[in-house]
Amino acid sequence: MPNLLIMAQESMELTGLISGLIRSGFACSIVRHGNGLLEQIAAQSPDLILAEMDGHLANSRIQELVKSMKQKKRTPVMALVPGEMLDSIDGQLNIADDFLASPYDDRELVLRIKRLLNHKAEGAASTELIKSDGLVIDLAKCGVTVGSKVVQLTFKEYELLKFLASNRGRVYTREALLNKVWGYDYYGGDRTVDVHVRRLRSKIEDSKHTYIETVRNIGYRFIKEA
Repeated sequence: MPNLLIMAQESMELTGLISGLIRSGFACSIVRHGNGLLEQIAAQSPDLILAEMDGHLANSRIQELVKSMKQKKRTPVMALVPGEMLDSIDGQLNIADDFLASPYDDRELVLRIKRLLNHKAEGAASTELIKSDGLVIDLAKCGVTVGSKVVQLTFKEYELLKFLASNRGRVYTREALLNKVWGYDYYGGDRTVDVHVRRLRSKIEDSKHTYIETVRNIGYRFIKEA
């Protein structure tokens, strides 16, 4: 059940709004403008914030709080805007992902909330996949495919590929890769990197696809662009 958090001033009447959201399958919490607002929001860990915008969000502290939630936890924000104030608070709407003007239509509100939550879920899923010209690294499942073919990698081959692909275009020396993938306490020579890169290439590359490039006299990098 998605957890919605409503951020509003004390005078805002929320009974009807909350009842409609609960009937639609959402859990709802309320935080009021004032001291401890950030702590209250953090404690609720909402999936989406419904923020009342009647001038209060012009307050720089509250704007920074909303921006922080969006950046750190990628929490979507929907603004609830009094219809008669749309013109006067137009400049505040850039911190919200969507807005709805009163009087609120329950069906429209629910559809907009679901759309934002779906976008959030799609964004989270996409961050668990690294894709490049037919190569897909599934970070959640620790799996690799090329086209529709599943590629069987050893643990170190997978870790090496994941590290390089997560830092696309950046060149790493063999020593740096030993430190990053094998660890500082690894005492093997840098030929270990060459051997693993060669094995990795034999499993994921062919005459039409190159993913790992050798940088002469330096080391390796994952291709910058597909």
